[in-house]
Amino acid sequence: MQKITKNIFLTLIVVALGLVGFTHRGDAKVSYVQSSTPTIFVHGWGSSSHAEEKMANAARDAGVTKTIVRANVDKKGNVTFNRQIPANAVNPIVEVNLEDNKLAGYQDDYAQGYRHGGTYVKNVVVALQKQHHYKQINLVGHSMGNLEIINYINDNVNNKKLPKVAHLVAIAGHYNGLVGEREAEAKVDAQTGEPEQQDSAYRGLLGLRQTFPKNTAVLNIYGDVGDGSHSDEDVPVNSAKSLKYLVADRAKSYQEIEIHGKNAQHSKLHDNSQVNKALIKFLWEK
Repeated sequence: MQKITKNIFLTLIVVALGLVGFTHRGDAKVSYVQSSTPTIFVHGWGSSSHAEEKMANAARDAGVTKTIVRANVDKKGNVTFNRQIPANAVNPIVEVNLEDNKLAGYQDDYAQGYRHGGTYVKNVVVALQKQHHYKQINLVGHSMGNLEIINYINDNVNNKKLPKVAHLVAIAGHYNGLVGEREAEAKVDAQTGEPEQQDSAYRGLLGLRQTFPKNTAVLNIYGDVGDGSHSDEDVPVNSAKSLKYLVADRAKSYQEIEIHGKNAQHSKLHDNSQVNKALIKFLWEK
């Protein structure tokens, strides 16, 4: 009798633990916003949508979404999707894949090149609008993708036909230049983010201080590998932090996260679990 009672007791414990685990998994699913808002990932120089896959897959594996599509953009700016976004998709993710991933023809004028790249971002947004009329979008950039995104915002901030930008995530953004460039490594005011020196691409964005959308929340993520360069090997911390001066006074919110160590290297930041957790929390956690 005691043995039977003991077995029943153990069975009840196992069932109870199973229920706790089930409840926990259920809580994980409902802890994220349930929205139709698409999140668009834009990769960096010389890269492709493969650079976005680990971030997108991390969101899918966390239970944020079941929908990840790829938007291929050819050199003429034409956009094709590998599949349509379902009408009832929750938190869909769009991985942008640029054929012109080195901004060919703009090697001597990257300021104009980034603006041209901004038209690629616009074309993706317009193509998405033809699928479903989205009221808002989220934008996530890595490296050069950030410059293309910020130029898209700068050039289209008054275009009411386009959806509003709800969240902007910048990862390793060289807003004021790259390692080895004087402006990029110039001191940045700790309070305002204003750099002491500004390159031409940065100066072209100063209008954002009066026009950046007030309903856009911004998360700025950058790296310091800790080798004394105060950079992620490609982007100086000061260059990345200069985004603050452009947007913080108008943005709905502005946050910075500095990643440290070997996994803070420029190309590793889009494969970094700390980055994945930060952007999932920022974009989708309730």
